[in-house]
Amino acid sequence: QVQLVESGGGLVQAGGSLRLSCAASGRTFSMGWFRQAPGKERELVAAISWSGDSTYYADSMKGRFTISRDNAKNTVYLQMNSLEAEDTAVYYCAASVARPMTIVQTQYDYWGQGTQVTVSS
Repeated sequence: QVQLVESGGGLVQAGGSLRLSCAASGRTFSMGWFRQAPGKERELVAAISWSGDSTYYADSMKGRFTISRDNAKNTVYLQMNSLEAEDTAVYYCAASVARPMTIVQTQYDYWGQGTQVTVSS
């Protein structure tokens, strides 16, 4: 059993930045950040392989968001720059303990509780 705890959400003005962190209680392989806006389905934001060598970003996040990880701390980060009102959502961290890299939501084994990100325009 792996527990994931997200932090770093909050309220920010459009154009601003936030850095989300997700601390895992144990070893993980592929890690991902997902988000769910009101009335919408949860969607993938970014994913990173266990080694950190491979990353994936949804098209609307490319160039604005950066995912990274520190395996010594069992922590994954999401640096979000140039935030837009459309980025407002609950952001979830997810971990796979079996797959070195995946962008498939159903292949993630553990999920955090989520952290709210609100971008004011």
